[in-house]
Formats: sequence, structure tokens, C-alpha cells
Amino acid sequence: MDLEQFAALRTPEGSAALDAAARVAGGDPLTAAAALRSAGVPAGLAAAALTQAELRRRAAGKFGPAARGMFFTRAGLEQATRGVVARRRAERVRAAGVGALADLGCGLGADALAAARAGIRVYGVEADPLTAAMAAANAEAAGLADLFTVECGDATAFDVARVDGVFCDPARRKAGTGRRIFDPNAYSPPWDFVTGLAERVPHTVVKVAPGLDHALIPAGAEAEWVSVDGDLVEAALWCGALAEVPRRATLLREKKGPATGVEARAVQLTGSGDAEAPVGGPRRFLYDPDAAVVRAHLVAELAGDLDATLADPSIAYLYGDEARPTPFARCLEITDVLPFSLKRLRALLRERRVGRVEILKRGSALEPEKLRRDLKLAGDEAASLVLTRVAGAPTVLICRPVPA
Repeated sequence: MDLEQFAALRTPEGSAALDAAARVAGGDPLTAAAALRSAGVPAGLAAAALTQAELRRRAAGKFGPAARGMFFTRAGLEQATRGVVARRRAERVRAAGVGALADLGCGLGADALAAARAGIRVYGVEADPLTAAMAAANAEAAGLADLFTVECGDATAFDVARVDGVFCDPARRKAGTGRRIFDPNAYSPPWDFVTGLAERVPHTVVKVAPGLDHALIPAGAEAEWVSVDGDLVEAALWCGALAEVPRRATLLREKKGPATGVEARAVQLTGSGDAEAPVGGPRRFLYDPDAAVVRAHLVAELAGDLDATLADPSIAYLYGDEARPTPFARCLEITDVLPFSLKRLRALLRERRVGRVEILKRGSALEPEKLRRDLKLAGDEAASLVLTRVAGAPTVLICRPVPA
């Protein structure tokens, strides 16, 4: 889509095309296109409307009912912050006293809209003209155009003296190709500009990839990893007055709410990020920590809460004698601990009539689907297999889930 096509969608004819597209979206694309053309919608406008209808349908998982009135690009939707994550971040920024926020690289406006809904005045800056126009349209659709305005330009040129808070989500994909950028210095804006914001603005938040190298975390910053319903979705650096602890893992569980469509319950684990968990052999129960806990280097803190140990210092599976309830890890009961041997494992599962297996792995080079085929399972029983290492040796654990 280009600016001309987007402008066409903003006309009364475009609105009618969007309404018609919403009624036929989700089915066969050719049938949907034919339906719009038979209704008299020009081919180009029909294609643009159907694309938006499909993107809005996909966006409902991130934005709830609000997605029905928003505009998206494919890349922008993929990179946009989930609504529940953006809302919690906005609440934390507002609680810190931020009244005016610059969103440098605002994209389609997911974070800026959440901040505006929290009562913060937001100045968005976006380099791509189409994305900037869509962000402004999204602010208008949400009734927040008086609190969230967008300018198309260079984020590094924005005068941050106008605000008391900054949010920055540097682009981590190459324009035009969508390929991921792994070198922070190649981000847009570049990493040195992004990390320098904390020295210029009292409240600075930077959204980063979950795979961020801990060595890149600025001194004194809080690094937070966030998962939603068990999926690791992002990390953020909280700088200046916003930093509260060295490391934080935040786990959100989504649920439908009457006001926003999607709400979330949150639990958090904090710590230094450099503690080490004790090491021992496998015990009766295995804990598989949430990915946010692992990425935040908070496995040792969780081990302390569970009176658990590692069986290998480099692998984030924890072992305990009791099945203690925790929101930060899944618990499995171990029935067998075997040095890995395909022949022996196959024979044992056949003996127990196991025909269905869940395969988890950490520290193993084995491919789960290939192993599943090689096991030649048959039977009506189920089991969980954990491929890992114990004291450096390849090991398989046969387990059964512990009810939450």
C-alpha cells in the first residue's frame, strides 16, 4: 500500500469498501475480491480494503476490539507491541509522574495510544510517511488525536527538552526487506543514540529484542523481560528514575475484560541477574521456568523460592523434592532418568504402551520431530520426554505433568 491508496481508504467510498471487506474477510481471497467487485468497488480499492480487513482480523489478538478501527501494515503489525504489554508500560510510566512523552519511532502507535489513554501527552515521531499517516489515523479513530500527534521525520532530531519522558523502539529490521538486524549499531535510531537518551531525559524506556545481550544493558538500567501466556514477546530497558531493580521477569496472562476487550493478570520476579543456583542431581520433580525468567537470568532466584537445584550449571531446568505451586514454571514429575539411548528409550516406551509424547529439550542437539519418528510409538498412554544434560552427559527424563 502507498499513501495514495491509504488516502482512498479514508474517503467515504473507502470506508464503505472497508465495511464490505470486513464482512467477507477470513474466507477465500478470490471469492472475497469477487464479492467486492460485484458490489461496484474498484479493483485497487477492493484490494487495499481486503488487505486491511485481513490485517485487522489478525490484529484482534494484540489489540482486541480496537483493531476493528485501526490501520496496519504487515510489518508494522508484526512489530507492534501487544495491547496488554503497552497498557502496563503506560501505567508504570504515568505512575512515575511523566506528563509528556516522546515516542521516537512510534510505528503504528500501539505504545503511544496506550500512553495517551493513560492521560499522557504523546509526541510521536516516525520516519516512514505511510506508517506515520496510519499512526495519526489510529489516534483519530481512538478519539485521542488531542493527546497523540505524529510527525514524519528523523527521531534523532526531536527536541527532547519538550518532554519529561521518552519511549524508543528502534527499528530492528532492514527497510524494504524485513530482514532482522542483529547488530545494535545498525538499528534505527542507532544504539549509541538510544542509550544516550537516558542521560538527557529523566524517564527513558527502550523496547529491545528478547535476545538482547546482557552486556549491552546500560549501567544502572533495569532490564525487564515480558511473556504473555507463556510466549516471550519482548524486553525493555527502564532507565533513570524508572529503574527499580536490576532484572525483572513479568508474566502476563490474558483474559477478556468488559472495558478494553483484553486484560491481563501479572506476576513478577525480580533479582540481581547474576546469582547462581546450587547444583545437584535430578530429584523427583522438574521445573521448566518461563522463558522470561530464563532470559532475565533469574533462575537462581526462582530456585531459592522452590528450594530447587540445577542438574547442570548451564541448563535452566530446576529439580526439587516437592511440587510447589508457582506461576513462574511448569512442573513435571520424573518417573525415569536414563542416559540417552534411542534403543533403550524405544523399548521402555513400547513396554509401557506409550503412543503419544510431548518432547521438551534444553542442552540437546536432537530434533524432537525426528526423535518422535524414530521412536515408532504405539499405544494408548502418554508421557513427557525431557532431553537435557545432567553433569554434562546427554540424558532423557520420562515425566508426567503435575496439575497446575
